[in-house]
Amino acid sequence: MSEQEPLRVEHRPNGVAVLTFDHPDKRNPMTARLTEQWQHAMRSLHADPGLRAVVVTGAGPAFCSGADLGDLADGHGQDLTTARARLTAFYRSWLAVRELPVPTIAAVNGHAVGAGLALALACDLRYAATEAKLGAPFVRLGLHPGMATTALLAEAVGLPRARELLLTGRLLSGAEAAAIGLVQQALPARQVLRTALETADEIAAAAPLAVRLTRSGLAQGPLTVEQALAWEALAQPVTLTTDDFREGVQARRDHRPPHFTGA
Repeated sequence: MSEQEPLRVEHRPNGVAVLTFDHPDKRNPMTARLTEQWQHAMRSLHADPGLRAVVVTGAGPAFCSGADLGDLADGHGQDLTTARARLTAFYRSWLAVRELPVPTIAAVNGHAVGAGLALALACDLRYAATEAKLGAPFVRLGLHPGMATTALLAEAVGLPRARELLLTGRLLSGAEAAAIGLVQQALPARQVLRTALETADEIAAAAPLAVRLTRSGLAQGPLTVEQALAWEALAQPVTLTTDDFREGVQARRDHRPPHFTGA
């Protein structure tokens, strides 16, 4: 991939993939080209049996500034059916990160606004720069929120707080976002990617099937106790049959780190 392309994909030896938006002079907008590359990356990662975790970040001062306003403006005046089909395809392309079978982490190195925030919310975990600005100022542009932001933001911070942020379009600092649980932690910008990678490395060191099944259970949303029992009574017996479970037990007895292979 050439340096001019807006998405860089790095595969680390331990099964961690790092996706970096690389159009910093424009604050990493979701252009047609970036969307195309993102789709290709999602398909490739989904098919990778050795994948253990994914980190998404941005180059320069921003994580992602959201949908390209020029592209949105080009859709002004389109008939409703055409506009709905176009936007639905755009939303689904970017939210495909939720369909990956492994944990995903947003390293929000800088501003994450609009659909950029939605993408961060679509990841399982989020770390943000303390001074980054995060928000969904759709109403300040005369727009209804898109890309499932109404659901994703409510899931992250609760419906009352989501109402406040969506109805006002107010932006939060990374520190404020951490205080309300929108991100796991706020850090100096230079530490955000490093911390996200450390978390990804911890995930990658765990038993792959156990991690995937745990993520799958959590992805079903808030479960009742009975629903959780039904899922766990299926998933835990599956992991009991694996070589990794035997390795985990033996490593505990030997007082050594386990070596999991995914078998």
